[in-house]
Amino acid sequence: MTITMFNKLKAVIERRFPERRVFLRSDTETRFIRLSPIAQVTSLLGGTALVSWAIVATAILLMDSIGSGNVRDQARREQSIYETRLNALSSERDSRAEEALAAQERFNLALSQISQMQSSLLASEDQRKELETGIEVIQRTLRRTMNERDDALVKADTLSAELEGTTGSVRTDSGRIQDIESTVDFLTSALELTAGERDEIADTASEAQASVEELLLQARLAQERNDRIFQQLEDAVSISLAPLDEMFRAAGLPTDRIIEQIRRGYSGQGGPLTPLSFSTRGEPPSAESLRANAILSEMDRVNIYRIAAQKTPFAIPVKSAFRYTSGFGPRWGRMHNGTDFAGASGTPIYSTADGVVTHAGWSSGYGRLVKIQHEFGIETRYAHMSAVRVEVGQRVSRGDRIGDMGNSGRSTGTHLHYEVRVDGNPVNPMNYIRAANNVF
Repeated sequence: MTITMFNKLKAVIERRFPERRVFLRSDTETRFIRLSPIAQVTSLLGGTALVSWAIVATAILLMDSIGSGNVRDQARREQSIYETRLNALSSERDSRAEEALAAQERFNLALSQISQMQSSLLASEDQRKELETGIEVIQRTLRRTMNERDDALVKADTLSAELEGTTGSVRTDSGRIQDIESTVDFLTSALELTAGERDEIADTASEAQASVEELLLQARLAQERNDRIFQQLEDAVSISLAPLDEMFRAAGLPTDRIIEQIRRGYSGQGGPLTPLSFSTRGEPPSAESLRANAILSEMDRVNIYRIAAQKTPFAIPVKSAFRYTSGFGPRWGRMHNGTDFAGASGTPIYSTADGVVTHAGWSSGYGRLVKIQHEFGIETRYAHMSAVRVEVGQRVSRGDRIGDMGNSGRSTGTHLHYEVRVDGNPVNPMNYIRAANNVF
């Protein structure tokens, strides 16, 4: 059966492609080349395959060229979007920084107003107590004078009665009469002097009462003014505290633990944020003192947040023109533990928070690498640099220049590989940068 089919196929090929001869003649002889049906079919199939391959290869090259053009256009569009977004973030960061500076100025002004207000309240309180004491002394003197006046009146009446009785009797002792008259004159003068003193004391008491009423009015006005100041301070503190608290929470940091750690490191007393001391005489604290202490407590929390922010990598390590080239996450089948910032060679690189340099030199695939240890178990890494400008053990602050952008180590182009690690575990650096966009 197989032989029969082969013979039929051979017969079909011989009919379609009969044997041909190609003659080659020269001046002396004639030769020919015999082309069998199989050779003709083989040549035809080979030529067809060659043409098909050329068509397919040309189509693939053309499609690849078109696709590469689309990828480049897409990359340019993404670069333009990144740059526009970066410019917007920079403008927003600058505006937030100006707002924070203005809030700090209002905060300092409010502190000075509180200090003046406390001094005025203490002075008015002392003056009020002095006036009350003076009024009590005046009242006691007035009562004693009135009692002496009444005693003198009684004594004068008694002496007058005795004088009248002596005048009507038979006795004519002139010396006794003169003594009584002298006594009466003295008592009359004393009564007139007492009456004058009484009137003066009454006038003084009236003036003191008017002063007390005026002080009470001033105290009431000061209380209303203090209420307005307290309300403004409470609003300012709330506006300043809310974004800071949200920033730390957005970065995934435990705010209570951070505040406690900062307080342990800054345990000194004194300064404008010292709580108001209450009386030790058993008197309950006033509502103003409690309210002022609550405001001071919130202000202290704001200051602690600002100290913690300086020690946390919320800043961007590159301030010159750059573009994001690779983010945090899986890449090419492995984990990319940081964010890449591409820029010109030699672009300055800055520390993103206060800390201590723990590594400054070559490190395998990282190339020239700087590691900085910060508070709260946070470490930042800056890799592939062309130059390192810090030393191990050096203490740096946020914004200090630590190196230059380069292409050292396992790198495909000039860029900065930036990492943030918490307790040794890598986290997305953009969590910190994005969290600080609305604050700094």
